[in-house]
Amino acid sequence: MNYKNLLLAFACFGIFSCSKFDLSHFKDHEKNTKEDPSAFSEIASLDIGEAGAAEISAYDPKTKRLFVVNNSTTNKIDVIGLQNVSSLAVIASIDVVKYGGLVNSVAVHDGLLAAAIESVNKQEPGKVVVFKTSDYSVVKVIAVGALPDMITFSPDGKYILTANEGEPDTDYKNDPLGTVSVISVREQFSVVNIDFSSFQGLQSDLQRKGLRVFGPNASFAQDMEPEYVAVSDDSRIAWVTLQENNAIAKIDLQSKSVTAIFPLGFKNYNIEPNAIDPSDRDSKITFNKWPVKGMYQPDAIAVLHDKGIPYLFTANEGDVREYNAFNEAKRVGSLTLDAAAFPNAAALLLPEQLGRLNVTATLGDEGKDNKYEALYSFGARSFSVWNGYTGALVYDSKNELDRKAVEPLFYDDGRSDDKGVEPEGIALGFVGKKNLAFVGLERADAVAIYDVTNPVYPSFLQILKTGDGPEGVLFIPAKDSPNQQSLLIISSENDGVIKIYAPKKL
Repeated sequence: MNYKNLLLAFACFGIFSCSKFDLSHFKDHEKNTKEDPSAFSEIASLDIGEAGAAEISAYDPKTKRLFVVNNSTTNKIDVIGLQNVSSLAVIASIDVVKYGGLVNSVAVHDGLLAAAIESVNKQEPGKVVVFKTSDYSVVKVIAVGALPDMITFSPDGKYILTANEGEPDTDYKNDPLGTVSVISVREQFSVVNIDFSSFQGLQSDLQRKGLRVFGPNASFAQDMEPEYVAVSDDSRIAWVTLQENNAIAKIDLQSKSVTAIFPLGFKNYNIEPNAIDPSDRDSKITFNKWPVKGMYQPDAIAVLHDKGIPYLFTANEGDVREYNAFNEAKRVGSLTLDAAAFPNAAALLLPEQLGRLNVTATLGDEGKDNKYEALYSFGARSFSVWNGYTGALVYDSKNELDRKAVEPLFYDDGRSDDKGVEPEGIALGFVGKKNLAFVGLERADAVAIYDVTNPVYPSFLQILKTGDGPEGVLFIPAKDSPNQQSLLIISSENDGVIKIYAPKKL
């Protein structure tokens, strides 16, 4: 071997021995490509309780354990061993009663389990409790904003973030700020609670674009209700759904400040691709055009980076403010429709037409005379893709989720008057050279799988039956999986059932 070839050999050795180009990465990728992304099937199931169990799950690749929220009997986190995926069992439980009220969400990173726990009085500050995944010992207890409903780690593990809804009490006399807590893991778990008060001056402009600010006597910051958080691959930006407000907020994690609020506008159900079935009293499922708009109101959010653009995937569930002192939901049949806007108002008010549809009373009465010129329903019965830099809509699944749920008889016509299949959870994963989106459909008890390799043009692959009320949607890549297979884990809150799915091996 001559001198140049020797140098080349050493250079190649150095490249492939460094962690960035670890050969195991290529082996993991090779394993992953030997799976069919369009052929998932159930491989395991476990029932851990009744309603309130199995809401959200998080997986630790170090210990091969699944941590599952369980509020069915007592507030706890169940630990499930996944060393043998075909034989699931609860191996331990972590009692969280002493830390407050319900545990709402869990997340795992590098041997740490973080749990979001609301206060017994939901309007008081909640807590994040950090445990070791190895022995469940407590590492830190951190006070955060009111009603931490979702928790996640940034990809680099530097931050723990919680979406703190800050819901009011039932009399609407105590309405805490909606906030996002950013906890710096490597700085002794110091916390910054970010609110939205700096956007107060932009309220009118944002409302014209579709932002909803409507709580009785609530300030702008009180009215914002963070629901779910996604973080960019480089851990520099977070996006937060403001579900009731019909918006997404963008947060700079370095300055720990809100830099933008993207109002999401409204969906037109009076065009054929968006046709809906709005009645639960017509004894059939038919999709037709109707003079109604939908508020996107996303719950879960996930981010996929492609060609330098962060694409935000949202599950457009919809949500209603229902309190003793304030309830925005009304049946169309109980409203007076403006005759000029709705010439066929008498027919529309019938139960088999629009009469049973739930809409908000806070929008549509432009003249403030109790005559509605427009109707706005909750959620968009879809998942959407948005540009994370601009907030622009780049894709919506229109009515495809409802239609795909009808084919295998998953669609519950009793929910037609509300939010259809009610997309709630969403997760992204890479299988067999394809980027996939997994969309949990709470009222259809199903999960839909899409090829999102081109995030602007997702294509439907498959729909699978789940437990009752799928809430948690979790993807485990093959490289982290206990059985070296990509795994999809769905946890359902209404029956406490956890189901695990895997793609067909090629």
